[in-house]
Amino acid sequence: MKYLPLNAKLFVDNRKRFAAMLKPGSIAVFNSNDLLPTNADGHMTFRQNNDLFYLSGIDQEESILVLFPFAHDPAHREVLFLRETNEEIAIWEGAKHSKRSAYETSGIKTVYWLSQFDRVFKMLAFEAETICLNTNEHLRAHIETQTRDARFIQWIKEHFPLHSLERVAPLMHQIRSVKSGLEIELMQTAIDITEKAFRRILGYIKPGVMEYEIEAEIIHEFVRNRSRGFAYTPIIASGFNACVLHYIDNNAECKDGDVILLDVGAEYANYNADMTRCVPVNGKFTKRQKDVYNAVLRVMRESMKMLRPGTMLADYHKEVGKIMEKELTGLGLLSETDVKNQDPSMPAYKKYFMHGTSHFLGLDVHDVGLWHKPIQPGMVFTVEPGIYIREENLGIRLENNVMVTESDPRDLMAAIPVEADEIEALMKKK
Repeated sequence: MKYLPLNAKLFVDNRKRFAAMLKPGSIAVFNSNDLLPTNADGHMTFRQNNDLFYLSGIDQEESILVLFPFAHDPAHREVLFLRETNEEIAIWEGAKHSKRSAYETSGIKTVYWLSQFDRVFKMLAFEAETICLNTNEHLRAHIETQTRDARFIQWIKEHFPLHSLERVAPLMHQIRSVKSGLEIELMQTAIDITEKAFRRILGYIKPGVMEYEIEAEIIHEFVRNRSRGFAYTPIIASGFNACVLHYIDNNAECKDGDVILLDVGAEYANYNADMTRCVPVNGKFTKRQKDVYNAVLRVMRESMKMLRPGTMLADYHKEVGKIMEKELTGLGLLSETDVKNQDPSMPAYKKYFMHGTSHFLGLDVHDVGLWHKPIQPGMVFTVEPGIYIREENLGIRLENNVMVTESDPRDLMAAIPVEADEIEALMKKK
C-alpha cells in the first residue's frame, strides 16, 4: 500500500463499538472482496471490502474476520483468518501479512490461516445462537457479480441450517456514518492531497489544453503524495460537457471562454475526498459566468450552515431547494409564474439543479448511513449544489466536505480556494 502505517487503535475502537451493538449469542463474519478478473491472466486492482477494513485494517485479499464477543474462550472473541504466505508467493506477488504483522495492523491477537477456517468456525458457530452476515445494502448498489460474502451466505445456509441468521449491514451503516477523530484525520489527508492537485492545475489550465491532460496532472499529484489515485472516476468537463452530470470521457479540448467543471477527489488509506471546483479556461470569468458561480457559492454556504444535529436529510434537501429557487429567480432562469405553478413533486428548480445536495462521505464516496435517522455529530457530508444551463454551455457545481459538530459545521475544505476572485488571481499569478 502507498499509505503510511495506520494506528491500530482506530480498528480496536471500531470493533468495540460494533461488539457493543450485537445481540447476546451473536457471531458476525466479514469477508474480503474478490480479486476480479479482466481478461487472460489479468485482474483488476484489489480494493478491500470496506466493512472488513473498518473493523480490522487488513487490506489484503482472501481474508475473513470473525467477531464473537460472547465466546467462552476470550482468544476467540476476535479472530482473523488470512491466506497463508510462503517464499514463492513473496517472490511473485510480494510480502503478505504474517500473523505478527496482522496483529500489529489490526490489534487482533488470534490469527489463523484460511485452511483452518472450517474447523475453527464450526466450533465457534455451535457455541453461538445467531450468525450475523454481511451484504451490500447501499440504496444505489446494483450488483451483478457474486461476492465472497454472497457465497459465504450460501455456505452458512448449507452447513448451519438451524441457526438464526441476521443482517449486519444496518449496524455497520449506523456506526460507520459517525466518524472518529482518527478517521477524520485520514479524510483530511485525502482532502489535503486533493487541494495540492487543485492548486497545481490552476497554473496549468489554458485554452487548447485537453481535459485528459488536466486529469494526468491531477493523478500525478495524487500518487506522489501516497494516494492510490482517484477516489472515483474523475469528471473533467469543459463547456457543454459540464451539463452532463456524470461526464467521464475527459477527451475534449478546453476552449477559450469556457468554464471547466472539475469533480475530483483523492483516496488515502481507503478514505475519500470529494471536491468540485469550476475554473475559467482563460483565467477570467465573464460577468454571466461569475453571476451563476456566485449564486451556486451562496447556496453551498447556506446549505453548510443547515447541517446540524437533529436535522432529517429529507427536510434538509427541501430547504436547500428553496434557497436554489430564489437564486435561479434572481438569475432570470425562473419566473414567479414558474414558481407559483410548479408541481410540488417536481419543483421548478429541478430544471437547472437536478441532483441532491449532500451524501455521506467516508470509506465509500457515497458512504453508508441511515437516511431515515437524524443527522448526528461526527457525520461527514458533501455539500454540492449546482446550476446547469445547457443553452448557455455552462455548468457550475461547487462541492466541499463538511463535518457535523455539536455547534457549527466544520468545513474540511475551508483551505481550498473557492471564491471566484481568488481563483482568477491564482490563475493569473501562475
